[in-house]
Amino acid sequence: MNSTSHHDERIAKMTFGSVYPHYVTKVEKKNRTKEELHQVIEWLTGYDEKKLQELIEEKVTFEQFFHDATLNPNAHLITGVICGYRIEEIENKLTQQVRLLDKLVDELAKGRKMAKILRVA
Repeated sequence: MNSTSHHDERIAKMTFGSVYPHYVTKVEKKNRTKEELHQVIEWLTGYDEKKLQELIEEKVTFEQFFHDATLNPNAHLITGVICGYRIEEIENKLTQQVRLLDKLVDELAKGRKMAKILRVA
């Protein structure tokens, strides 16, 4: 990915709480639930629903959100293209982590089975 430092910096400073409602809208439009969204986020980051709410209220940036997260050991199995970029080729670690989350939300919205989204063998 020919990412620019400006692009990476913009993502780092964006608050999770500003993007979260868009995730909810996206999945609910496709007849998926907020609970399923939370399951996907918890799988990737280790954050349960209570912790997510705290992070939203604290207005944490994506930088802080992923710094404190415990990324799932199977997160490397998330591959493909999101927002025009191949996830595996994104060089900036934080930008890649944000795109991993975007990809999971996208898969949920597209109706993929939860077992596939959560990379269950």
